[in-house]
Amino acid sequence: MSGKIRIGIVGYGNLGKGAVKAIQQTEDMELVAVFTRRDPENLHIEDTNAKAEHISKALDYKDEIDVMLLCGGSATDLPEQTPQFAKHFNTVDSFDTHAKIPEFFAKANEAAAEGKKIALISVGWDPGLFSINRVMAEAILPNGENYTFWGKGLSQGHSDAVRRVEGVKNGVQYTIPSEDAMEKVRSGVNPTLSTAEKHRRVCYVVPEEGADQAKIEETIKTMPNYFADYDTEVHFITEEELQRDHSKAPHGGFVIRGGKTGDNNNQIYEFSLKLDSNPEFTASVLVAYARAAYRLNKENQFGAKTVFDVPPSYISPRSGEELRRDYL
Repeated sequence: MSGKIRIGIVGYGNLGKGAVKAIQQTEDMELVAVFTRRDPENLHIEDTNAKAEHISKALDYKDEIDVMLLCGGSATDLPEQTPQFAKHFNTVDSFDTHAKIPEFFAKANEAAAEGKKIALISVGWDPGLFSINRVMAEAILPNGENYTFWGKGLSQGHSDAVRRVEGVKNGVQYTIPSEDAMEKVRSGVNPTLSTAEKHRRVCYVVPEEGADQAKIEETIKTMPNYFADYDTEVHFITEEELQRDHSKAPHGGFVIRGGKTGDNNNQIYEFSLKLDSNPEFTASVLVAYARAAYRLNKENQFGAKTVFDVPPSYISPRSGEELRRDYL
């Protein structure tokens, strides 16, 4: 093995495939293995040097993997997998159920502390990069309000939640921001906006044959943490329509803070992303933070961490001298 950071991936859906591509674009990392619950013989990994293994073999790689990227879904995979893996590996995950992050952090922290590892949780762009910008904007402009808008885009976590509804064969969900609400925020008036006023959610669902479509629609629209607080549309389509019209995964969004300084001067802080591929970008964030997890653990730090705890220099492959010379 070279002196590169050795990476493992758990889960080979859209996020896992994106992680393989992201690792291929880094010079200081190498992919050792991809772990799956499926038959590993059927896994076609783009990186020919990496092994495909059943998830039950993961612990055999304790001494061969520096950081494990956990690429499962937030609904059911990560709540189990992060505490399990964090006892044995440095981990990075993209847990994105905002309301459950405090309890998820506590379980990850207990497991990682026990194993003397780092568990970097809720990494991605929201939670993740958007979270950093919400904190920075508030610290810089204490007299103001934060607003987050998502989309228009296909949400991985919400699509995963849709697909897990009984009777759903396949499906996707788009989050669509209100242009009117965004313009009000940018004008500096700091409006009070309900959840439903900022976004709506549109689902395209392929039902199982004979499934109760009314029940599917009701289950989706009343799902806590995902759809219950939003104006949600559910459209039933065929598998062919899904593949034709919804196979790409664009996304993006905005963090905007309207604040006032000094003699009532309006200051607008805005951070935005426009993404052709949500999973590939999210995976790229995970891979960059794998570098941080590795470095933190090398300093004998352990337990759960979030993006708030990671200095920007820890995610960069460049030296401190290079960063000061080229980017400061």
